[in-house]
Amino acid sequence: MDETLAVLLTDDTASRAMRTGAAGAALAEGGTEAAPMFDLIELLFFAYRDFVGDADRLLETYGFGRAHHRVLHFVNRRPNLMITELLDILRITKQSLNRVLKDLLDQGFVEARPGVADRRQRLLVVTGKGRRLALDLAGVQTQRFARALSELPAGARGHAMAFLLAMVDPQERGKIAGLTQIETEPPAAIP
Repeated sequence: MDETLAVLLTDDTASRAMRTGAAGAALAEGGTEAAPMFDLIELLFFAYRDFVGDADRLLETYGFGRAHHRVLHFVNRRPNLMITELLDILRITKQSLNRVLKDLLDQGFVEARPGVADRRQRLLVVTGKGRRLALDLAGVQTQRFARALSELPAGARGHAMAFLLAMVDPQERGKIAGLTQIETEPPAAIP
C-alpha cells in the first residue's frame, strides 16, 4: 500500500487537526465552524482530473469531448433512453445536448428511434460502434478504480460508493441510486 494512503487510513482526528487546522477537524467531526476542507477539495479535484483524463485521451482520437462521453455512457447503460430523460440526468440544456447528439448520430455511434407508444418520441440507443467505444471508456476508468481500490482495505468500495452518494444533493439520492443500480444500505465499517 502506498505510504501516503497508509497514513490517511490510520490517521486520527488529533493528528489530522494539527495538519489541516483545528477548524477543519471540528467541522469534519460535526462541529459548526466552517473552515474550508482544502484537503478534500483538492484531492477530489486531482482525482477527477486523472479519472476523466484517462477517457479524454481516448475520446480525442474520435474528436469527442467529455460531453460526448456522458451522453454515450448513459445511452449505452439505458437503451431506449428518451431525450427528456437524458436532459434530466445530465442537467444540460436541449441546445447543448443537440450539438453533442448530432455528432454521435452523424458518426454512427448512436441511433434515434421512434417511440413504440408515441412515434413522436425519440428513443436513443447505441450502435455496435457506440457500444464498443462506451465499453472502452468504461474499461479505462474501471482500471483506475481497480488500481485505487486494490490499495485500500477490504470493503473500501462500499465506503467509496456511500461517500459519493452522500455528495449528491439529498433530494436526488434515491433517483441517483436507482439510475446507478446501487444498494442504499450503509457499508460495514472498515477494519
